[in-house]
Amino acid sequence: MSVTDEGTEKPVKDDAVHLRRRIGLLPSISFIIGTVVGSGIFIAPKGVLMNSGSVGLSLLVWTLCGVLSTFGALCYAELGTSFRKSGGHYTYLLETLGPLPAFLRLWTEFIFIRPAVATYVSLAFGQYVVEPLFMPCAAPTALVKLVSMLGVTFVVAMNCWSVSMAARTQVLLTFIKMFALILIIIPGIMALVNGKTENFQNAFDSDSFSLTKLPLAFYSGLYAYGGWFYLNFITEEVINPNRTIPLAVIFSMVTVTVCYVLVNVAYYTMMTANELLMSDAVAVTFASRALQGVAPAIPVLVALSCLGALNGGFFSSPRMLFVGAREGHLPAIFSMIHIRRQTPLPAVLFLYPLVIIMMARGEIFQLINFASFSRWLFIALATLGMIIHRYRFPDHPRPFKVPLAVAVVFTIVCFFIVGLSLYSDPWNTGGSCALTLSGVPVYYLTVKKSYIPERWKKAFNYLSLRLQIFLEVAQQEVQTY
Repeated sequence: MSVTDEGTEKPVKDDAVHLRRRIGLLPSISFIIGTVVGSGIFIAPKGVLMNSGSVGLSLLVWTLCGVLSTFGALCYAELGTSFRKSGGHYTYLLETLGPLPAFLRLWTEFIFIRPAVATYVSLAFGQYVVEPLFMPCAAPTALVKLVSMLGVTFVVAMNCWSVSMAARTQVLLTFIKMFALILIIIPGIMALVNGKTENFQNAFDSDSFSLTKLPLAFYSGLYAYGGWFYLNFITEEVINPNRTIPLAVIFSMVTVTVCYVLVNVAYYTMMTANELLMSDAVAVTFASRALQGVAPAIPVLVALSCLGALNGGFFSSPRMLFVGAREGHLPAIFSMIHIRRQTPLPAVLFLYPLVIIMMARGEIFQLINFASFSRWLFIALATLGMIIHRYRFPDHPRPFKVPLAVAVVFTIVCFFIVGLSLYSDPWNTGGSCALTLSGVPVYYLTVKKSYIPERWKKAFNYLSLRLQIFLEVAQQEVQTY
């Protein structure tokens, strides 16, 4: 018996080993919102205020950052419907600019970007689970790391076990995040309606405004909106991607932008600008004033928000590894799927020890700074590649096409962010460039033309075969793009 795999229009055997199209519109929206909304909006939205200098200008920056992020998400919606492969940035660079930029994106993702980001989010999860139990004392670092490791282990196990379970969990955690945002928005807006507007008087007046600091405010805001591209990592598992991806992107980014602006309005209703800048946990300070009865629940909601972001990252990023291995840029074992669970087991498991090791060492903040530069550089290259591809292949099918002005504006902003990083933080930027370029000799020695000794190849192939048997994985039997 065979069925049709939606989106491919090809007959597919029921028992064939391949990644099924199980992600509908609601899970797609949940993956975008669930990875964009992390701990930042609840804890420390003061980077924008600090660098913008006034309440009014900070709200304008939050709005414009939402618009710019939506522009980027729309560009990726065009890329996701034009190129039906999973893999996100890697796939689009491969299709538009060639294999070397694509390999470098893959290299940076798994050398430092993904382990650093996952470690950062998991430590935030551990911090907000453990901290309430020890207040007013500091939480033990060892216990925070242990709880963080348990959180990562839970997410990895779930993504190895079932695609559907991971998707349903993401939907649930996204609803909890939205509840937390609404819990902040409603009392703030009610206070505003009742006349509590003193913190908005002369909203654009400031003695600390500096034109040179304003780009840093946008940098902070765009970082808070990061994660809008994760749905493109799993295109081959999205039901009817030509319809689902654009709808999910538009709904998610409009929702997040409106919520972010309203949450900041609520904060300013209850706190002055100086009070917000002095607070280490803005949402907790807000809750202690506006929601005394539920203030202890805020750390729990933040922890669950971090867990949702962690789950979204572990669901999507291994698909880039999976596609890279399928294209021959990484060992074939990572392009294999569990024969019964239909999950990319080796790709998911590969990330786990990297995150645990980095968490145990604890030296992640330098890598987070490296990751920001590298991420924006490759996003800029991907959207530039989209513009070039339009010019070179005007007849290529594009079910969803973003206005050229949107693509151009977003690409220019991305390169501006990269240039700003070079100017404002040359040390970290230089380190990021060096780590990225370290992938060039690796590409030419192992991918372009292999110089690996035959003895090493045989040993690696033997090990891969043993792992394949042990993990019960096999290559895809169906082309899903």
